[in-house]
Amino acid sequence: MKNKIIHVKAIWDKEAKVWVAISEDVPGLVTEAETLEQLIKKLQVMIPELLEANGLINSNETEIPFHLLSERTEIAKLGV
Repeated sequence: MKNKIIHVKAIWDKEAKVWVAISEDVPGLVTEAETLEQLIKKLQVMIPELLEANGLINSNETEIPFHLLSERTEIAKLGV
């Protein structure tokens, strides 16, 4: 995994009012948080734990870069 950037996608769940994160690069990664900042903190812990649990990294890898792409759909109204 050395020098590889992990790609994580976060989608806003309007009904639950949380950001939901998933990644094809990290098997088993599914988590949610109310803010992107909270989500990032969770990902900083979960990504290395899941990669190690899946045998994709070893314990001497201390930094794992990740790219978080967030998507949120809203409505703009004329005259508001």
